[in-house]
Amino acid sequence: MKKLIATLLACVAMSGAFAQSKAKQLLCDNCAMVQSVKEEERKGKGGAVGVIGGAVIGGLLGNQVGGGTGKTVATVGGAAAGGLVGNEVQKRVTKKKVWVTTVKMRDGSVRNFEQEPQPGWSAGNIVRINNDQLSRY
Repeated sequence: MKKLIATLLACVAMSGAFAQSKAKQLLCDNCAMVQSVKEEERKGKGGAVGVIGGAVIGGLLGNQVGGGTGKTVATVGGAAAGGLVGNEVQKRVTKKKVWVTTVKMRDGSVRNFEQEPQPGWSAGNIVRINNDQLSRY
């Protein structure tokens, strides 16, 4: 009975190895097998609009504080801080969601590909790579 179980386990292990070997043979040179597909969030880009808008608002608020030289320092400090905050706000407003597909290449290496629209494949599918873009095989 023990020999039968050991033989069955060996067959199962060999069939898994055979399936992996067969999958590698089926992959074309620019094809890969999808390992996972997941959605992630990417921070947007800051820019002049956020910096300038924040600096103007910060400068106006800083100008409301103190008098004389203190008012000038507060205005400049408010403009600088407002520029930084405005840039961060713009990054958050322009954030986006991307889909990250992890694939295993024929040579065993693993690569990640990002795209904005939800892909039409899932783990276990074979995809083709053209110009660093994935497409269904």
